[in-house]
Amino acid sequence: MALLGARLRDELVVLSLGGAVDEWYDAAPHMRDASLFQQQLGCVTPEAFGLAAGLPHRRIVSLDTDGGLLFNLGILATLGNEQPANLFVVVWDNEQYQSIGGPATHTAKGRVDLAAIARGAGVAEAHTATTLEEFDAHCAAGLAAHEPYIVVAKTDGVLKPGIRRKHSDGREDKYIFVRHVEETEGIVVMGPSEHN
Repeated sequence: MALLGARLRDELVVLSLGGAVDEWYDAAPHMRDASLFQQQLGCVTPEAFGLAAGLPHRRIVSLDTDGGLLFNLGILATLGNEQPANLFVVVWDNEQYQSIGGPATHTAKGRVDLAAIARGAGVAEAHTATTLEEFDAHCAAGLAAHEPYIVVAKTDGVLKPGIRRKHSDGREDKYIFVRHVEETEGIVVMGPSEHN
């Protein structure tokens, strides 16, 4: 995660639950306000696609998981049809549902290939990285691409020891993220509440 975090400056990031949250919070402190910490499997890349469609001038990064993407493979068909030019998707594939104790996902048996599924759905730039060097090269290419770009990063699922835990909750995260978007885009997303 640190390799990707070092490349980001003004992008917006949507990421999944589980160990990825604390690792991202620790690896990319400069991106905390620009990161929407999502709490539901299957929603990360669809939400990132919505941001990419609504802010086509802004690079959007989805930090999804194998378990999360498997919950909503239909988003790959949407990306294939819509071809968002500003969306970079990283799928952390540790072959397990880590947030609920580690039962295996379908990628664990070696026959389910998420990058191949994405290519079959029309995302031409869909790749698998098994080394840090491959991953870093795909991050550079994905952040510069003018079409949807997906890299499935095979990981061991072992969390880095001693990382700082994210201390905010989902509601607070939402407001921090929305206010960041408002400030950097010069728009109002959530105006003041109306009092009767």
